[in-house]
This record gives sequence, structure tokens and C-alpha cells, in this order.
Amino acid sequence: MKPTGLLVACGVLSVLGGLVWWTKEHPKKTESTTPDAPKVLALGEDQIEEITLSNPGAAPITLKKIGGKWQITAPQPLSADQETVKGLVAALANIQSDRLIDLKPENLAAFGLTEPKAEMEVKVAGGTVSKVLLGGENPSGNATYAKLAANPAVYTILSATRTNLEKSITDLRDKRMFTFDRDKVSAITVTPTKGAAFEFSRTPPSEWQVTKPRTLRADTGQVDDLLRRLVDTKMDLSGEQDEIKNAAEFAAGTQLATVTVRDASGTQAITVHKTKDNAYYGRSSAVEGTYKLTADLADGLKDKELDNFRNKKVFEFGFNDPTKVELNGGAYQKSADKWTGPIGQTDPASVQAVIDKLRDLSATKFADKAAPGVPALTLAITSGDKNKLEKVTLVKTGDSFTAQREGDAEGYILDSKTVEDLQKTIAGIKPFVAPKTPAPTPEKK
Repeated sequence: MKPTGLLVACGVLSVLGGLVWWTKEHPKKTESTTPDAPKVLALGEDQIEEITLSNPGAAPITLKKIGGKWQITAPQPLSADQETVKGLVAALANIQSDRLIDLKPENLAAFGLTEPKAEMEVKVAGGTVSKVLLGGENPSGNATYAKLAANPAVYTILSATRTNLEKSITDLRDKRMFTFDRDKVSAITVTPTKGAAFEFSRTPPSEWQVTKPRTLRADTGQVDDLLRRLVDTKMDLSGEQDEIKNAAEFAAGTQLATVTVRDASGTQAITVHKTKDNAYYGRSSAVEGTYKLTADLADGLKDKELDNFRNKKVFEFGFNDPTKVELNGGAYQKSADKWTGPIGQTDPASVQAVIDKLRDLSATKFADKAAPGVPALTLAITSGDKNKLEKVTLVKTGDSFTAQREGDAEGYILDSKTVEDLQKTIAGIKPFVAPKTPAPTPEKK
């Protein structure tokens, strides 16, 4: 054999040997038609019309979509918490497995699926029904065995997925004591245990005013907080529920207040009682029954009277920048960033200090009528795009001062030191002094 042929043969053998080694080290993978973690159930959320949840030892819970809203129809008709049910619908529509365990298991008892721990039956538009069965936990305890009733395959689903699927009637029912539309509330009436009822009415765009027992300025923040507490008033469904016991606790308790809310659809009311054990029970016209309540609403009502909801601020300009300030007849006018007054152009910082004092001027309590006496200080503020004018007179009566807003029958009693500080700040208004231009630095020779 020629040397060249021998070299070629050796090369071919070397290549073939390399191919044999590579094939052994990289065996061809068997293609699988089943994903490692397939979906147990995949449905369109908007197609689900009915859900039945069954657990051993408890009556099945049935939810139906009626008129676009979910309702609990069994074991008794109840309003459903729409957000919670939507979460359940989303979870059922897309059940993702952790892994596929067995396509055709011989013994379902090994997975706790002959007597399931929970069943979820889902009916979609057209009448098709899918039933999901949940069994026992896997050996590591971090997943649950699951299968479809119509499919022999067994999967595991993560514990978090199971939590999203298993819901009690307490989880699913609407726990609100009110069902009004918060954005359309036009009036709130509070009838305390002691004293006369008082009412707030909403004026456009979102300001509140006291309308009963007489027209008064309301603290919008305080009224909004009360409205928020009413919206958030929930049944306390912890522990065993006993309607007879709840009714007895309510009857034996002391009435805290009755609150009535009016929106575009009508009125709803709740009466809250406090027990000797400092628990709260309520009855609402929006739902049947007597329920223990969370404490939030009671905290917003106890020891509260009309004055707690009145506006204690003497001026209303708030964060609006005044364009004109009148102090004892002396007018200070703003143009661009300059203030001018009786002394000519005025130091803007000294005028701003007075404005800040006026913005914070608040009553310590209220006077039922205007105080007699000689005016100690007259004030007027023009502010906002519509040039709103507010006029206030401060009258000294004894050792205190009373502020009287033009157009208000009541007065605002002020702390004497606050007024003294205001007077000192007014006295501190000074002429504008232009900053000195620094002298030029002489050139070095």
C-alpha cells in the first residue's frame, strides 16, 4: 500500500472514532409531546358563568353571574365580594401545574384523589362543565395532587395555587355594611346618642358644608374621613357566626350613633351599639341581620359632636397665593413677584410671613354669636383665579380675641398669643431694599 493511502485510511478511522465518542457522550434526547408542567385547566375568564365549590363536611357553595355581577346562590342567597370572586375566576381559568406526575395512574388513592379534599366545578357558556379535584399533599408538603374529573392524568399544583382556589363562604361574601356609590354621596346625617343630629351636604366640586342644624363651614378633611370610614365599614366575620347572639349583644349595648347616607339611588342607614366589653355591633338598612363590626367606624364616631367636623380655619384661601392683603385698611398689592403697599415697594419675605400667619389662623373653639367689643384688627385677603375676597375682624373681649368672618353669624375664639404673634409679624413688614451690587475687583497690574 502506498504511504498516502495509509495516511488517508488512518484519518478516516480517526474521524469515525471521534463520531462514536461524541454520540456516546451526547445521546439523542427523546422528544416528549407532554410538557413538564402542563396546564391542568385553561378557560376564558369571560366565559365562566357558574362555579360550585365543595368541601367534605360543608354545604357546597354556588356562585352565578347574574346581570354581569356575581352572586352567591347556595347554600343561601348572599351578595358576593366582586373582587374576591374575580380573583377566584382568574385562578380557575388558568390552573398551572407544578409538574405532571402520571398520565394514567393505576391507584388514585395514593394521591388522595378517591376522596378529594376539595372539588371545584366550573360551568362555561354553552353548558360545558369542568370539575377539578384536589387531593393530598406531596411528600415534601409544598404541593397538592390535582386532576380533572374527566382526565386520568394526575398533576401537582403549588400550595399558593391551591390557596387561590379554596375559598370559604366568608371569603366570598360581600362584607360591606353599605352599598352606596361613594362618588355620588350628596349628604351624610349623624345622630349621636347625646345632642341634636347634624348633617353635611356636598357642594361642587367636592367641598362639604354643614346644613343642619344651621348652615356652617365644614372641615372637608374630617367629613371625607367619616365618609371613608363608612365605605370601609365591614362585618367582622371572625369566629362562629350566631345571629341570635349578635342581636342580643346589639340590644344590650349602648347606642353610639346612627348615620344616614344619601346618594343618587336613595338613602342607607346604620345604627352602631357599643357593648360593655367594648365591642361594636351594627344594623344596616343595606343588608339583613345584625353583625359585629370592625372598630374603624366607631373610632370615627365616639366622642364626636358637630364642632369636631366644623372648619376651624379663619381663612379659606389655603394654598392659593393671595394677590392682595389688607391690614387695618392698609393695602398690599402683588404684581409679578413684587409687593407694594403704603410704604411703597415692600420686602416680599415680610409680607409672606404675614400671609403664613393668616393661613394658619385657627380657632381653639367656637362662639355661638359675634362677640361685642372694639375691633382690634381688620383683615382682608383676595386670592385665587376668581379673586375671592375674605374679610375678617378680630375683636378683643377680656383676655381673648374673637375672629368674625363677614357673613358668618358665629365667631372663632383665638388663642391670645397667636394674635399677638400675628400683630408683631404685621409690624415687621418693611420696605424693599435692593441687594447691593458688589464692587468690581480691581485688575492686577
